[in-house]
Amino acid sequence: MMDALAQNLIEKDRWKYIADGLGVTLQITFFAVILGILLGFLVAVVRSTYEKTGKLKLFNLLCQIYLTVIRGTPVLVQLLIMYYIVFVSMTSKIMVASLAFGINSGAYVAEIIRGGILSIDNGQFEAGRSLGFNYVQTMIYIILPQVFKNVLPALANEFIVLLKETSVCGYIALQDLTKGGDIIRSQTYNAYVPLFTVAAIYLVLVMIFTYLVKLLERRLRSSERR
Repeated sequence: MMDALAQNLIEKDRWKYIADGLGVTLQITFFAVILGILLGFLVAVVRSTYEKTGKLKLFNLLCQIYLTVIRGTPVLVQLLIMYYIVFVSMTSKIMVASLAFGINSGAYVAEIIRGGILSIDNGQFEAGRSLGFNYVQTMIYIILPQVFKNVLPALANEFIVLLKETSVCGYIALQDLTKGGDIIRSQTYNAYVPLFTVAAIYLVLVMIFTYLVKLLERRLRSSERR
């Protein structure tokens, strides 16, 4: 066992494939999460505004098309389209992957947040208007903070899925964590050590992220009691 570990990770500094790949995976996940949140909130607000007021009809139609296309096609196909067609002139593969995964995640985040907005009682909107807030101010100061607390577990699950979905980046010749392990496997002809190492790292990342989300949930609950 120790010989296998040495051959796959120590010899010729092969562990660097794993370390470099981990860095790429974390970069893609970070940028994709930020884009997914921004895009998801925007689409959710447009759709919920249309459903409650009938306004923004054209924007709502565009959002529906976006949701239908993104949720109806595999993320791998979207990544390949982004790399070989849409952003073919972009030199940074990390940015292409971040955009692809961020756009994909935004569609799912949008539906999560839209469900959270629609679950808020209409009395909250009326309370905002009684305070002199317009619709946008009511959404920002009253509705969205409540929505965020309600949908946090679902958002955390979506971001965990996003982290694991980045493992297909190797299809655009991007050396992410999974690709790094596969490179070691191709050099040593040993699948056990590199692949189990990659799996263990993904598991640890998910456990850390889950723990951080639980801490955030506890703080939000404690702030409500004050």
